[in-house]
Amino acid sequence: MQPLQEYEARQASWTAQQQLAQRSFVAIGNWRLFTAVAALVLAWFAFGKEAITGWWLLGPLSIFIVLVVWHQRVLRRRTFAERAIHYYRQGVTRIQDAWAGGGNQGEGFRDPNHIYAEDLDVFGRGSLFELLSSARTAAGEKTLANWLMAPASPKEAAERQEAVRELAPKLDLREEMALLGEDIKSSISAEKLSAWGSAPPVAFPALLRRAALGMAVIGIAALVLKLAEVAPLWPLLVIIAINAALMFAFREQTALVEASIESAAHQFGLLSLLVERLEIESFHSPMLVRLRGALATDGIPASIRIRHLDRWLELLDSSDHVVLRILEPLTLYKRQIVMAIEAWRTRNGAVIGGWIQALAEFEALSSIGALHYERPDWSFPVLAESGGAHFSATDMGHPLISSAVSVRNSLELDDACRLLIVSGSNMSGKSTLLRAVGLNTVLAWAGAPVCALGLKLSRLQVGASLRVSDSLQDNRSRFFAEISRLRQIVDLTQNPIPVLFLLDELLSGTNSHDRLIGATGIVRGLLAANTIGLLTTHDLALTQIENARNVHLEDRIIEGKMEFDYRLRPGVVTHSNALELMRSIGLEI
Repeated sequence: MQPLQEYEARQASWTAQQQLAQRSFVAIGNWRLFTAVAALVLAWFAFGKEAITGWWLLGPLSIFIVLVVWHQRVLRRRTFAERAIHYYRQGVTRIQDAWAGGGNQGEGFRDPNHIYAEDLDVFGRGSLFELLSSARTAAGEKTLANWLMAPASPKEAAERQEAVRELAPKLDLREEMALLGEDIKSSISAEKLSAWGSAPPVAFPALLRRAALGMAVIGIAALVLKLAEVAPLWPLLVIIAINAALMFAFREQTALVEASIESAAHQFGLLSLLVERLEIESFHSPMLVRLRGALATDGIPASIRIRHLDRWLELLDSSDHVVLRILEPLTLYKRQIVMAIEAWRTRNGAVIGGWIQALAEFEALSSIGALHYERPDWSFPVLAESGGAHFSATDMGHPLISSAVSVRNSLELDDACRLLIVSGSNMSGKSTLLRAVGLNTVLAWAGAPVCALGLKLSRLQVGASLRVSDSLQDNRSRFFAEISRLRQIVDLTQNPIPVLFLLDELLSGTNSHDRLIGATGIVRGLLAANTIGLLTTHDLALTQIENARNVHLEDRIIEGKMEFDYRLRPGVVTHSNALELMRSIGLEI
């Protein structure tokens, strides 16, 4: 089936399961109510009328307990189905291009000083990150964001492409990864857990753990013997005194381990589930094989190691129970668990960061794999490892514009033509064209498919000046913000990787005389380095820059209405629509 049909079929299947679970939920609730009423009636006959024995209450009480357990299981099934419905509903909205505002917008990664992210809508509402991200963990989100903010090497990008091709048809894997555990965004952070795992060991004497276990066994035996009146009280008191001394002597170490694990413990639950699911999947592409291999240490799967820690963490949580607190001086229960956790960290701490990073990269690849599955009309670009700067696109569209309305254009930049000067009237699509070029370049070097019939390009650093603005807090005018961005783009040319520059209405914040001289000088300086680029302008004087090709986008006035076809045409635009636009909104000109 086509992606939309597949998603709708799965959504319908989960909806049927949700409705079945809902009916069961209501029915069991009614039976619970009936059983409770029956228990009350029997209690009245047993204790009010003394007509029957109280043992009759065991029947309805037993049934009620079974119904409670059953009710909880049905509730979990219903909740799980509702999450699955939501998951596929989001997939449908992406395919139908109605996804903007409904996903993770990556606001935490926004950086107004990044050389292209703000200008190209990499983050924010309706952004590239929102279209892509399906990561469950903070580490996965960060990895995807990093891939979108810096080009990979040719080898890395090619490996990602191969991995994405393999992951794209794995719908069951993506579904299970999305629905595992609770419906929460885990704050799993590679940095935080790596720091916890690699922190200096907390010093406990080598034999203390065995000694504590032995003292606990002796203490419990002394208590049992005292209660049985077989032994006197003093052995029990001696053991409590010794344990109290141990508790006091190692109180700082115990508190340190508790404090460190408290900030990390809640991150391991979902990590264990995700890692375990990946371990049972077989892969063929080199990158996926390598990532899966990173989830095993000394032949032991990471999921098994993490489950061991999970059990210790559960026991640590149980140490707050009032009974265990009372028995602590006798059993050293919490101290034994703390030492076990520290021993686990000593053995496994150094590899935790590697596990999380492998999972994070898989989540980023899975997000791109979903894009490849949901956009079958997109293609993988041909990535050049060497040669001069070039960008050759056939039927290229804007990745964030609905395919139903998107107009695709072809263009080429290489040694023969390193600059396209795009002129055109207002609202004709000049800035959109620049963003289409920039976003498809970002996708290409992240290892993703691109919104084009075909794209061949060299490795490129993108530098964009399309949406710079003034800042009251930083005391910067728009013009100063723009020239600061241009300085960043010029500085990029000092790196060996070629630069793709995207400049929209260059130096529009100054007078025409200074704009012409300044813009011409800046563009010539860029072209003197290893660059290619696009420049939009309303100033026709800039169209005379040498070694550039002029193209334009135009509009037509039909029956008093302005229409645009967004088609790229050779040459310089021959008219402007500024006056018509001003009159169309009621300004008297």
